[in-house]
Amino acid sequence: MSALVGIVLVSHSAPVAAAVAELATGLTGGATTAPVAAAGGTPDGGLGTSSELISTAAAAVDRGAGVAILVDLGSAVLTVKALLAEGDELPDGTRLVDAPFLEGAVAALVTASAGGDLDAVEAAASEAYAYHKV
Repeated sequence: MSALVGIVLVSHSAPVAAAVAELATGLTGGATTAPVAAAGGTPDGGLGTSSELISTAAAAVDRGAGVAILVDLGSAVLTVKALLAEGDELPDGTRLVDAPFLEGAVAALVTASAGGDLDAVEAAASEAYAYHKV
């Protein structure tokens, strides 16, 4: 199998990011999963986002096939966009994915774990916007 796309889940809350990563991993069916990391909250445990935690998480999941970053709220988007604009803070092939946080994370991880490339992972996560519950 070729390298798998890494997934980074950025939330303003460390427990939320960790729980979404755990749920997404659990829903992949117990198979080997693509690397996934949570980057939630601030380094001191507070609410917010941290460029340092995001960069560390992206480096940890990078296997050379790209990294998909999913975020929960507005300032997380801004933090990731700033890191991407800086150009050297995230691994090559890192992409901010516009997707619902939980449903997108599950779709992204399932697709990445099946060997989907970064385009496929982004498409699967983004398609989660179309999931209707009622």
